[in-house]
Amino acid sequence: MKQNWNRLILPAVLLTALVASGCASKKYVRTELDTHTATSTERMDGIEGQVESNQTRLDLQQQEIVEISQTAQDALDRAIAAGLLAEGKFLYETVLSDDKVRFAFNQSTLSADGMAALDQFVSELRARDENVFIEIQGHTDSVGDDAYNMILGERRAEAVRRYLSQTGGMALHRMSVISYGMTAPIADNATSEGRAMNRRVTLVVLQ
Repeated sequence: MKQNWNRLILPAVLLTALVASGCASKKYVRTELDTHTATSTERMDGIEGQVESNQTRLDLQQQEIVEISQTAQDALDRAIAAGLLAEGKFLYETVLSDDKVRFAFNQSTLSADGMAALDQFVSELRARDENVFIEIQGHTDSVGDDAYNMILGERRAEAVRRYLSQTGGMALHRMSVISYGMTAPIADNATSEGRAMNRRVTLVVLQ
């Protein structure tokens, strides 16, 4: 009778052990799976974050490229071709419109407001403490003929270079002047406001 009882108990114990072992194995597998899933999710989140960060930098770089005006790009190409730049890159451009420079009609003499604007330009440039090259571009509105406006644009650009050298202490060999005359308007010449915007000097800062 005792032997029969042992025969009944032993299989039950073995079955219980197997079931318990099976539950433990399932729990272990489930734990490992959860851990692996969490790790994979973290890795995927990290990869996605890195991709988004790279895309943001690319978008900003593309935006900076778009914001370079055609005349600034021309200045960069000219300076590179002449071997005037250390790094061959565009830094920024400053537009001095008629509202700031206040050239009198048909004149190239700087006003007090124009001088103040250039003083600020020099101050900001020195604060950057960078070795740069500056192309000074003279622009006019569409009043008058092409040839005269080319001359007027050059006179205005030259007036700015002279002031930057004599008052701002900037080296002449680090600056050049060019006139676009009325060929590169940024506003409609049909209105007085547009013509005022087109009467401008642009300082393109390169490195």
